[in-house]
Amino acid sequence: MTAAAERLDTPRLRLQAPSAGLAPALLSFHRRNVAHLAPWDPPMPTGFLTLETQALRIEQAKGAFERGEALRWWLQPVDDPLTIIGVIGLSQIARGAFHSAALGYAIDAAHQGQGLMSEALQAVLAEAFGERVALHRVQAAVRPDNQRSLALLARLGFESIGLARDYLFIDGAWRDHGLWQRLNPDFRVPMDWRQASDSAR
Repeated sequence: MTAAAERLDTPRLRLQAPSAGLAPALLSFHRRNVAHLAPWDPPMPTGFLTLETQALRIEQAKGAFERGEALRWWLQPVDDPLTIIGVIGLSQIARGAFHSAALGYAIDAAHQGQGLMSEALQAVLAEAFGERVALHRVQAAVRPDNQRSLALLARLGFESIGLARDYLFIDGAWRDHGLWQRLNPDFRVPMDWRQASDSAR
C-alpha cells in the first residue's frame, strides 16, 4: 500500500486531490449548490461559505490525504479545469482487520443526469480497490428518498445491507439512511495476516 493518486483522469473529468489553489472554485461550488445539497448534507456550520473556511478545509483535507486517513477528490471538467462541479470522498478509513472506508459524493445541480458522477466514482473505486489504497470494502449511506443516488449505487455494483434509523441530522431532523456496500473481489490478504493465522493454529 502506497499513497493514493493525487489526480485521477476520466474521459470528461479531472479528479483533483486537495490543493491550496482550489479554494475559490470550491467556495463557488458550495454557494451555487446550497439549496440543491441541503436535503442530503448536514447543516453548514457558521462561516462555511467564506474563502478562509474553504482554504482551511482544503488544508485539513490535504493533511488527511497525505496521512491516508481520508481521501478526497474534487471534480473538474476537462474543458473547464478552473471550475469544481463535484466532490468524492473516502472517509473513516480503517485498516487492520477492517480495511474499509465510508464513501460520500455530491455533484453540481447543473451537471446531474449526464453520467458524470458514475464516471468519477468508477475511477475512485478503482483507486480504492487498487494496489495503492487496497481497501476490502467501501460503504455508502443514502437517504431512502434519494432515488438518483440509490440507482447510481446499484449500477456501480453496491448491495443494500440494511437501514440505519435516525442516522444523521439533515434538513432539520434525524433522517434514516440505507446502508450500501461494495466489496473488493480482488483483495489480497496481507502476508502478515496469513503468518499470524498460521502461528495461532
